[in-house]
Amino acid sequence: MDALIDVTPLYIEGFLQTLALLLLAGSGAFVVGVLIAALRISPVPVMRGFATAYTELLRNVPLLLVLFFCAFVLPLLGVQLDFFVLAVIGLTAYTSPFVAEAVRSGINGVHVGQAEAARSLGFAFGQTISLIVLPQAARMVVPPLINVFIALTKNTSVAGAFFVFELFGATTRGTRDHGDQVILMLLYAAALYLVITVPLGLIAGAIEKKVRVLR
Repeated sequence: MDALIDVTPLYIEGFLQTLALLLLAGSGAFVVGVLIAALRISPVPVMRGFATAYTELLRNVPLLLVLFFCAFVLPLLGVQLDFFVLAVIGLTAYTSPFVAEAVRSGINGVHVGQAEAARSLGFAFGQTISLIVLPQAARMVVPPLINVFIALTKNTSVAGAFFVFELFGATTRGTRDHGDQVILMLLYAAALYLVITVPLGLIAGAIEKKVRVLR
């Protein structure tokens, strides 16, 4: 019990950093992901090609490699930023293709007649997507998006390998300082991750049930 009391300030600090990574990278990934999803269904071939290449490249590259590029290659290219900011950039870039695919699947779930009706009324492509398609797709998109953010919560632990002190980094220090209580330290960290992921999972399940009823 003394070990838990001793590491609690350390773990809370790491937990808050993990939460900050989740909120910042999640917000960035959402914005970029929606934009990429819109480009993937764009009538302009160049835009579709760019969005497809972006999605396939980042979705099939390990997160470790993306963060390595942000932490070590970007500074060599003259980008001098704090490691926390670089981690946010890396997590945003890695997560945004998964957001884009979740959004695109929701858009594809909207009947094509909705977009055709909007075009017949003189709506531009951007207006059709933002005013007609996305509002209808939102209910279908939320559950898979939450699953993406749950995965992002766990992926923040990789940032601990690149000089970012988050929950995994706190756990590493806690197990080092209390080598005789390693299992307890790991369970404590797991419980703090669950504080984030379990509520997100419950929200996703509730929304999914509501969407099924509305259908």
